[in-house]
Amino acid sequence: MIPLQYLLRFLEEDAPYGDVTSEAVIPENVNAKAVIIAKQDGIIAGVEEAKALFEYFGIKVSVKKKDGEEVKEGDVILELEGNARAILLVERTALNIMGRMSGIATETRKLVEKVRRVNPNVKVAGTRKSLLRPLDKKAIMIGGGEPHRFSLSDAILIKDNHLALVPLDEAIKRAKAFSVYKMVEVEVESLNDAVRAAELGADIIMLDNMKPQEIEKVIEELKRRGLRDSIKIEVSGGITPENIEEYAKLDIDVISLGYLTHSVKNFDVSLEIVEAF
Repeated sequence: MIPLQYLLRFLEEDAPYGDVTSEAVIPENVNAKAVIIAKQDGIIAGVEEAKALFEYFGIKVSVKKKDGEEVKEGDVILELEGNARAILLVERTALNIMGRMSGIATETRKLVEKVRRVNPNVKVAGTRKSLLRPLDKKAIMIGGGEPHRFSLSDAILIKDNHLALVPLDEAIKRAKAFSVYKMVEVEVESLNDAVRAAELGADIIMLDNMKPQEIEKVIEELKRRGLRDSIKIEVSGGITPENIEEYAKLDIDVISLGYLTHSVKNFDVSLEIVEAF
């Protein structure tokens, strides 16, 4: 579960000095029952985080749909009972978290299933193109995808801007000497650089912005030189839900998409008060 203190920052942003509307119009001692409902079909996520926020403010929570479960429009995800002001204070923050995470999980699941039908050996991964990384990475995993790096501290990924400053050979040698515990991945854009990176002992090569036909040529050359089995191949750049299956047909290991976090549509969830007492 995402740390509670991280989640509370969103609520503090939404209500820095309290919920003045609820404080103005709802008596302090009014309690309520409420439900959070799915307004569309998909994969639900963010349930644990919403539950933690409501419980922090003394709300009793009953989970009806767990993270990763398929939901249909109209399904009840959570039942809530407690102080009405507290429920409304947390409402929007909880819905925002669930909406974003469920949107990512739903789209990830769709792409994972698309890829598996073509090639069950290929993983679908996210990228660091996100500012809400703990939530987004967890949502990707709930949807069945791979999170990729959580941060710049997790693994060595030599990209084009690194290679604009240090030659490929020198960059890989330095990276491998830096730590025996860190994976070394190299982003390449040509067949020659892909082969050279493999020869120099990179653990992963990322074939960036290459067409399927270009990737196929790289794979064939790696196989011809006896290098394919010693390296992981990741493809990225220009991959969309419409063309992902073309890439999945290839002898690759990972498809990574920033799309999962920077372009995914929010999932529609709603909170409804069903009784006051």
